Parts: sequence; structure tokens; C-alpha cells
Amino acid sequence: MTQDDESFMQEALEKAREAALSGEVPIGALIFDPSSKTVLATARNSPIALNDPCAHAEILALREAGAKLGNYRLTDLWLYVTLEPCAMCAGAISHARIGRLIYGAPDAKGGAIEHGPKFFAQPTCHWKPEVTSGVLAEDSATLLKSFFKARRKT
Repeated sequence: MTQDDESFMQEALEKAREAALSGEVPIGALIFDPSSKTVLATARNSPIALNDPCAHAEILALREAGAKLGNYRLTDLWLYVTLEPCAMCAGAISHARIGRLIYGAPDAKGGAIEHGPKFFAQPTCHWKPEVTSGVLAEDSATLLKSFFKARRKT
């Protein structure tokens, strides 16, 4: 983990906070190009707003970066996300050829990187990024816990 990892994860957390304010599960994502040192995409969870069960922050960030680059292959780019990706997102990350995945909080229930299907460890997985977990994990977990606690009160 680097200082830059924490800085980019802070940006992803800001997107997660935006999601929470709009009633979406607070997950944010960011795609960084280390060769040009530019942020190509930021996104927040939006399945409710977009009426799209696939509108996870990771998927939306991958789509935005692909559109900007004019290529569905995002080889060597870095994806920051505040929560361990689910199986759907892990599959998309693999297909996009993301070079490095950095995530915050673990997700024992729905995660697919270190939990559940452990997507990248499967012999059928054709591309595995470098994975760094736990970056600002406590901040990410606290945001999620606060969001769901507030929802249970209403």
C-alpha cells in the first residue's frame, strides 16, 4: 500500500458518500492510469437510479474508462473500489484485463476475491490482476455500517 493508494481510495470514498446521499449502497470506484498518472474514471453505485442491477461502481467505472480509451481492454490500469468486488464485478475486472485491483473493506457475504468463489483463484479465470486489499478498510466499513444502520431505523 502506498500514499497514493490512500489518496485514490479517499476519492473513491467520496463517490461512495455521494451514493449514500442518493439512497444507494455506498460504494465508490476510481480507475487510474499509472503510465500517464491520470484518473480516467470515477463512479458510484447506481443500480436504483439507473434501474440496472449491473450498475455497480466498478462496472460503471470500467465502462467510462473503456469509452474514454476507445477500448474494452484496460490492461495495466488500476481499479480502486471501497468494497471487495462481487463475482459479477470480478468477472468484468478479469475481462477488462485490469492490471491492479485495490479495495477497501472485505465483504464476507458478497465478496468474490478473498471470499466466496475467490474468482481470481479459479483455474477458469483467464486474467488475474495484482490485488491489494484493506486500503482504508475501516473508513469503508464504517460508511457501509452507518448507511445500513440508518436504513434499519426507517
